[in-house]
Amino acid sequence: MSIQWFPGHMTSARRKAAETLALTDVVIEVCDARLPEASSNPMIRELRLHRQRPCLKLLNKADLADPIATAAWLDFYNAQPGVKAFAIACKKPGDAARVPALCRTLAPHRNTGVKPLRMLIMGIPNVGKSTLMNALLKRRVAAVGDEPAVTKSQLSQDLGGHMTITDTPGLMWPKITHDSDGFMLAACHAIGRNAVIDSDVATFLADFLLKNYPTLIAARYGFDTDSMDGIGVLEAVAIKRGCLQQRRGKELDLEKAAMIFLTDYRNGKLGRITLETPASRAAMLEQAGAALTATTERAD
Repeated sequence: MSIQWFPGHMTSARRKAAETLALTDVVIEVCDARLPEASSNPMIRELRLHRQRPCLKLLNKADLADPIATAAWLDFYNAQPGVKAFAIACKKPGDAARVPALCRTLAPHRNTGVKPLRMLIMGIPNVGKSTLMNALLKRRVAAVGDEPAVTKSQLSQDLGGHMTITDTPGLMWPKITHDSDGFMLAACHAIGRNAVIDSDVATFLADFLLKNYPTLIAARYGFDTDSMDGIGVLEAVAIKRGCLQQRRGKELDLEKAAMIFLTDYRNGKLGRITLETPASRAAMLEQAGAALTATTERAD
């Protein structure tokens, strides 16, 4: 199954973001620390490079991610020109408070009333942009919710100290090229549920955990995962949590079990888990490139 999600309002949101970026000094791109590249919108990179704007790349929800993988991603991004990367948990006020100073290092010439530092928060849906905005202002000005695409319009505020900040709606891109990216984004709830089948996403996640974090499922649910595949995990969760379809007697309700499993992952109850590393990302891209080359050669 290929996952795609590009609500209509995002076309106008992208156009408005491009206009605002022309009057911005630093782009604050908020990504999900559990899947930094899969949650990095390529359109944002294109827009900021076109305008030659530096980027503070925030790996948010770092408290839910594998710290070893996060360290590798910070090294990866900090090696890129014009980029400063920082791991953050936006719900921790102390983390958010460091953001303006980090932005100042990227635009040191913008520090007066005549030339205030203008910051623009960008990112895909449900990565914590509005939570960051509220934390910086120390009051609730932006709507937040555990659903993608809560923010529908831009919001600009004066931070004081010759600084202004603008929050933007979450931006997806028209076509998700790699199927695994779509599943990772759906697992982290960056894609609307109307575009996915929860049991398929949960099966993908369970297969990943069985391969990369095999002890966490058993630790959370108390059953042995030896010889299991992703579907087997969902069936075992359904049995363990009593997920039965009311109209069909004892038939397992795998959709309900899938939501339990996904919610536990999203809330960190399964542990600190990262879905991709720089090394795994490079391997995936290499494999995808080889597959494309082979397909092209067969077509010729």
